[in-house]
Amino acid sequence: MRMKAATIAEYLRAVPAKQRAALQKVRRTIHAAAPGSLEAISYGMPAFKYRGRMLIYFAAFKQHNSLFPATKGFVAAHRKELERYYTSGKGTLRFAAEKPLPAGLVKKLVKWRIKENEAKRLAKPKKP
Repeated sequence: MRMKAATIAEYLRAVPAKQRAALQKVRRTIHAAAPGSLEAISYGMPAFKYRGRMLIYFAAFKQHNSLFPATKGFVAAHRKELERYYTSGKGTLRFAAEKPLPAGLVKKLVKWRIKENEAKRLAKPKKP
């Protein structure tokens, strides 16, 4: 479902009701796991930034919803827990609107991404 939305709220208004409910749950869970994160639209998808870095994306598609954490590390570390959601790429997770991702799993993933981003930020040399 590619659409031109300026905000996550606008994006979600255009999504069918069942999918919207599942994605709203994901949105609330991300906010709870990453206080101070900022909502954005990036690559036409709802996304969250945390301390200036992209954190996570999600989107609705015709037959499913997806969560895009942009990390392979989490998938490798939690393969058993994710096997029914994991599809490919850098950790794309697919889920049906009727079977949303568990909030605990989303929180764990967001916390993982925050740690990854912080490690990258700290490893980046400071400009003189």
